[in-house]
Amino acid sequence: MDLDVFVTAHRTEWDRLDFLLRRGRRLTGAEADELVVLYQRTATHLSLIQSSAPDPMLTARLTQLVARARSTVTGTRRASWRDAARFLTAGFPAAVYRSRHWWIPTAVLSTLLAALIGWWIGTHPEVQAAIAAPDDLRSMTRPGGEYETYYSSHPAASFAAQVWTNNAQAAAMCLILGAFLCVPVIVILFLNVLNLGVGIGLMSSAGRLDTFLGLVLPHGLLELTAVFVAAGTGLRLGWTVIDPGPRTRRVALAEQGRAAIGMAVGLALVLFVSGVIEGFVTPSGLPTWARITIGIAAELAFLAYVYVLGGRAARAGDTGDLDAVERSAELPSAA
Repeated sequence: MDLDVFVTAHRTEWDRLDFLLRRGRRLTGAEADELVVLYQRTATHLSLIQSSAPDPMLTARLTQLVARARSTVTGTRRASWRDAARFLTAGFPAAVYRSRHWWIPTAVLSTLLAALIGWWIGTHPEVQAAIAAPDDLRSMTRPGGEYETYYSSHPAASFAAQVWTNNAQAAAMCLILGAFLCVPVIVILFLNVLNLGVGIGLMSSAGRLDTFLGLVLPHGLLELTAVFVAAGTGLRLGWTVIDPGPRTRRVALAEQGRAAIGMAVGLALVLFVSGVIEGFVTPSGLPTWARITIGIAAELAFLAYVYVLGGRAARAGDTGDLDAVERSAELPSAA
């Protein structure tokens, strides 16, 4: 492409578009139609220049011009309670449902790894000795020890808030850092699995595995599911960097990234529920069966939410991404 010839041929259209944009709401009907046509042409011109003869100053000018034109053509809108309701009833559960092929295997493999680590620690005294001194281990695993008093060591409200904050940060890190080729997600997930496996191993070696599970399951089912969803989505985002599929890497990452940010908000709400259970139910005086029943009910409610509402929204075409009108326009690609 001869850039000078191209600019000479189309400068009049760009100047005309700029003039129409400056007029704002004083446009006639014919001028408004002309603005739409010029916006589409300028977007195509920008794509051609970016792919064939990139020029920083011209690209910057046309990018700004296209952005202004798009804002004028599509208009602006404010978020409303209707948007929040749609996100909770369709967008978020649809995103979780669509990523199930990533987070379900992540959950299964992580659970098996935690069980394996727990078995290894519980059946090998030398491994237990490497973790802590015998007196410290007894202090942690005995009745009324650190594993039991951990959940009642602080006031329920402040403990729930602390747990929620920590878990929400871990989930957000999995979602955001997944773009770095999955490595940070795997590290964060392994640390969580290792922590769970150590607890299983030490308490089982003391003959108190039932007590440990009675403390972990009420809140842990929902909490770990949220972590697995975040990790699976982060891994999916990282894989998009490696293999974006038929889309360009930029478009694929933008789509997955926007959905991941939305999921961070949704999972924060899920983790808030698990934090409330951990702060108020886990250390309560309820019988073990009652506490576990509450945890199972919360987990089943979340899965029903994902598979019923999310499945329905996903089949209707919802991806958890922004609506088309709210996304940046995708410029046509030059052949």
